Amino acid sequence: LKSIPGVMTIRGCAYAGSKGVVWGPIKDMVHISHGPVGCGQYSWGSRRNYYAGTTGIDTFVTLQFTSDFQEKDIVFGGDKKLVKLIDELQELFPLNNGITIQSECPIGLIGDDIEAVSKAKSKEYGGKTIVPVRCEGFRGVSQSLGHHIANDAVRDWVFDKLTPEKSRFESTPYDVAIIGDYNIGGDAWSSRILLEEMGLRVIAQWSGDGSLAELEATPKAKLNI
Repeated sequence: LKSIPGVMTIRGCAYAGSKGVVWGPIKDMVHISHGPVGCGQYSWGSRRNYYAGTTGIDTFVTLQFTSDFQEKDIVFGGDKKLVKLIDELQELFPLNNGITIQSECPIGLIGDDIEAVSKAKSKEYGGKTIVPVRCEGFRGVSQSLGHHIANDAVRDWVFDKLTPEKSRFESTPYDVAIIGDYNIGGDAWSSRILLEEMGLRVIAQWSGDGSLAELEATPKAKLNI
């Protein structure tokens, strides 16, 4: 059953797929719900994707950040508001390892340039990873498209920006990555234990209990699981 606008069929949209499943559980990044407050509220803390860490220090999964779009933002655009929000987040949570901008329907409808904002703020903050995700709900009436959009953003804004000198470890023939498990009820932890007991080295697990460093390490895996 697909979502029907205006009818409470309780199905996810592209935004829900990106924010709730792929990007949201990446624990050491701040995820901005860019648009009206309702979408962020809908996706806030509604999943049991477990993680380890200290909230507000090295994990931000249970926190909700929104640009709280109002009517005037629809008229005049929200880029300046987004810039201010990113600056405030850097001041309040300086230990975050990156930021994603999860765009909601109005952002796409009015044509805000979140890519330009991301590039400018990334440069301002010394190359910080800031990822714009074009996951407006109207792009698809299922979460599945949101998964695709989010994974495309990982490819284009994380993988494609890696350089050889950023490597943080020596690879081995036994490196594997767990992809597609967002750790509902801790499932991914159990999978990781089994793989490690087999003698494999899990260098990345995402998105549940995942980190930006693990995303960056994924291309070095000998096998994606």
